[in-house]
Amino acid sequence: MEIKKIGIIMNGVTGRMGTNQHLERSIHAIMQEGGMKINDDLTLMPDPILTGRNENKLKALAAKYGIEKYTTDLQSVLDDSYYKIFFDSSGTQYRKKFVEMAVKAGKAIYCEKPTAITTEEALYLYELCNKAGLKNGVVQDKLWLPGLRKFQMLKEQGFFGKILSIKGDFGYWVYEGHVEDQPVQRPSWNYRSEDGGGMVIDMHCHWRYVIDNLFGEVKSVSCRTATIIDERVNEQGRAYDCTADDTAYATFELANGVHCQFVSSWNTRVRKDDLLTIQVDGTQGSAVVGLRKCLVQPHSVTPKAIWNPDIDSPINYLDAWHEVPDATFYDNAFKIQWEKFIRHVELDEPFRWSLLEGAKGVQLAEISLESHDDKCWKDIPELG
Repeated sequence: MEIKKIGIIMNGVTGRMGTNQHLERSIHAIMQEGGMKINDDLTLMPDPILTGRNENKLKALAAKYGIEKYTTDLQSVLDDSYYKIFFDSSGTQYRKKFVEMAVKAGKAIYCEKPTAITTEEALYLYELCNKAGLKNGVVQDKLWLPGLRKFQMLKEQGFFGKILSIKGDFGYWVYEGHVEDQPVQRPSWNYRSEDGGGMVIDMHCHWRYVIDNLFGEVKSVSCRTATIIDERVNEQGRAYDCTADDTAYATFELANGVHCQFVSSWNTRVRKDDLLTIQVDGTQGSAVVGLRKCLVQPHSVTPKAIWNPDIDSPINYLDAWHEVPDATFYDNAFKIQWEKFIRHVELDEPFRWSLLEGAKGVQLAEISLESHDDKCWKDIPELG
């Protein structure tokens, strides 16, 4: 059997998401499994090199995961034809520069989302890759989460009948940092608009591909945002002013006429099944979709609700929901998409999650913010 090494430049993976999801649980995991077995004659083995600005962080990360190569000289690695794929997980505001360098070097491009701060820049990056004839992709990991996959299975089987409405609830309480025993669990730049932070630019990029792929194409949006907590503490222990939105209330109208309501907040204490729950109501059944679980209630066993505010409800409504069992093995969502992109580059297999899809996410975020500013519904023009 041939074990073919695939050179991958992993840029900016010293951050939380880059380290945990892309390096540890994706590329390193594939390597630990002995590579991606394509058939009896071929296995594809990722061969990463870590690049970034801080040599000490790169050295420590390489040592921890047994990665042999790292460097602060990105250009020298881009000049090496051995490396076919350039992956960027750096700060959003630095993405354009790095992608331009990688395109000039003729690499296949794979990026974290959001791919840019503005639609214009995100679309420019896609067109840059497309005109150069380079394969490109954007991370859209939530599509491979077990809960969402179970929903898609139910939908394909006709469980819902006609889907009527979608209600999404996302978020949790992010510590402000003022209490010593409750240290902050998200980077401070997330709460500064000047550094590319904000709930809408972060999460509406996700909601675009989730809604488009699972429920129907987004055609218009009505959104209100808020900065509910105006001061937090940074990684150095110093207080700073929060300038980015940390909460968003949005309604999305789909091309099929269905409406989706999504509340996204870093200031909500969780009392539900998961950090993300999406309730989908249909004529024949409903589902509550989480990150890993999916609970269903068919029309035939829907209890008759009784309205009497003077007594405790005689019905335990939670008991009328049943969990969809695991019917297969669900691998890490980031790892699944990484494997699809590597196969796309090396075997020319289809991969439809291009940088154009990333631009659509940025577009929805940008127009959501415009909706807030103008206090009105906004249409979503077609891109591409």
